[in-house]
Amino acid sequence: MPASSSKPSAPRSAEADLAFLRSIVEGGGKPSITMAICYLAGGLLYGLQCLFHIGQMVGVIRWPDLANLAFVVGITVAVCATIAWASIRDMRQGGGGNRGPLATRTLNAGFSSAGMVNLAMIIIFGVGAWRDNDFALWLYYPAVVFGLQAAAWSVAWVLKKKAWMLATSAGGWLTAVALGLLVRQPDQYLYVCTAALFLLFALPGWIMLREAQSKAA
Repeated sequence: MPASSSKPSAPRSAEADLAFLRSIVEGGGKPSITMAICYLAGGLLYGLQCLFHIGQMVGVIRWPDLANLAFVVGITVAVCATIAWASIRDMRQGGGGNRGPLATRTLNAGFSSAGMVNLAMIIIFGVGAWRDNDFALWLYYPAVVFGLQAAAWSVAWVLKKKAWMLATSAGGWLTAVALGLLVRQPDQYLYVCTAALFLLFALPGWIMLREAQSKAA
């Protein structure tokens, strides 16, 4: 009879439905290539800029003021250009933060929100440092950025349960505290910031890029 023949398949159907709903919520979809590229490029380029400043500090690099300014501006332009290129590429390929499993979309939204706060802090700390003629005020901005990134990576770890995300979150928190305490000690501040950019921005970006490429293959 039809009624009896449908009963054995009911448990399997329920399990399949449950697995489907779980895949929607938890995801496991590929990481955002745009976010990976932004982290990798930002970490490498700004890390390079910090190495440049260390070279100035120890006397290895002695460029004219105009050349120094051109280098710093060039780094920022390169980062912005990379972000713009990655974003346009993502949109053309149908990507974006509104696609994919719920966990992936939540993760993308969290990092996007942190980026919006970063823009506000640039204005706040930048204007404050210029108004008070105290460059040390500006140095608090990177400390807060690493604190925000620590919070974002903590959310990422809760959603994805990957050990490297938890390590990145803990490293961001420690970096934020260290930079906040070293604002008046520029040499040590620069060393910490340089290491953090390579380890907490470039390295996670490289990991995400490899994961995205492996899942796309």
